[in-house]
Amino acid sequence: MEIIQFDAAFDIRNFSSSSGMMVRDQDGVIRASKSTLHSNISSPFIAEAYACLEATKLGISMGIELVTIMGDSKIVINKCQSTTRDKSIIGTIIQDIRSNSSRLQKIVFRFIQRTENVQAQNLANDALKKGEEMYLIVPRAIRVQNPD
Repeated sequence: MEIIQFDAAFDIRNFSSSSGMMVRDQDGVIRASKSTLHSNISSPFIAEAYACLEATKLGISMGIELVTIMGDSKIVINKCQSTTRDKSIIGTIIQDIRSNSSRLQKIVFRFIQRTENVQAQNLANDALKKGEEMYLIVPRAIRVQNPD
């Protein structure tokens, strides 16, 4: 099962945010990293929900079938794990996350401590500071057998 860690950075003065995501394989090796910018964001709570949505979209675009989505926003993770309709300000974003989740074979949402999520946070902070998105896919190593 692959792991996608997400986090968000929020700029209250400009009502903007960014999402940072790190994709790791089952051995912990980084497969991809991505940052995405968002505008018209009114709170850090909404920024975290968009970051989680971006993480699910990234898993789908990479063709990952079994994924654990991990973030340090306990509220967003709990809402994604719940099966009840969310009526909060992020309810429509949570619905989009659930809708995208059905396109994956298996998805698990897990809370992690902020100290375990530093790389995703750094990606989000850098994107917001520079005003630039980034997407890097790390190709898997190809093993070549010795012809001897």
